[in-house]
Amino acid sequence: MSFRLSQRDKEIIAFINQFRAVDRDSLVDLFFKQLKSPVNACNSVMVRLYRLGVIERTQQYSPTVYLPVEAKIKKNSQKILHFLSILDVYKQMCTYSTPKQVIVEDKPTGRKGGIEPDLFCIFKGSPFWIEIQRNQYSEQKMQAKINLYEEFFYSEEWKALHWQPEDRSAIFPSVILITPVRYAVHSDHIRIIQVTSIYELMEKYKSSAKSQKEARTKTAPSSGGIRINLT
Repeated sequence: MSFRLSQRDKEIIAFINQFRAVDRDSLVDLFFKQLKSPVNACNSVMVRLYRLGVIERTQQYSPTVYLPVEAKIKKNSQKILHFLSILDVYKQMCTYSTPKQVIVEDKPTGRKGGIEPDLFCIFKGSPFWIEIQRNQYSEQKMQAKINLYEEFFYSEEWKALHWQPEDRSAIFPSVILITPVRYAVHSDHIRIIQVTSIYELMEKYKSSAKSQKEARTKTAPSSGGIRINLT
């Protein structure tokens, strides 16, 4: 079968391949929002792409969830909810600024047993590894996860990761734990940020930026733009 795909078609397929599971409403928000009838337009495009065999879908969720053709995910798998939670975090970020260098289920060590954050991205000029905890874990298990980040920090292998800046010193990403439960985890070398959502992160950032601005008005002025710098 020969068929032509539009640029938008290709972008949608690439996005589904990247995030593994994408619901119809997210596609509407990200690719069709500017149209007069975005839901109808999205439905039409997705039915066509499905019939062409370039995407898969599962209708066990409402609205429909779309999957890569080569996905090794059962259509009733709980893993789908995991990928949708990663997508939700990405969409929350997009309401402020589109993240760059996005990697879903990043494996920066390249080996089993190393850190495996749910998401890596550069957001607002700063690199982050994001762990999304949908279930509650023990303090020991969460600290063990942080210890793996410390091991990677000591290895210095992170300095050679492809996204590192070429014009300045390498940066070890902050680790964001998105969780409804606050854990008593700690690290002497890694910045750990615990929030329930990206919205909460940005509220903290705004409060932090406001405090810094007020402090600067009482001292000598400094140059440079504000970057995410939560402590």
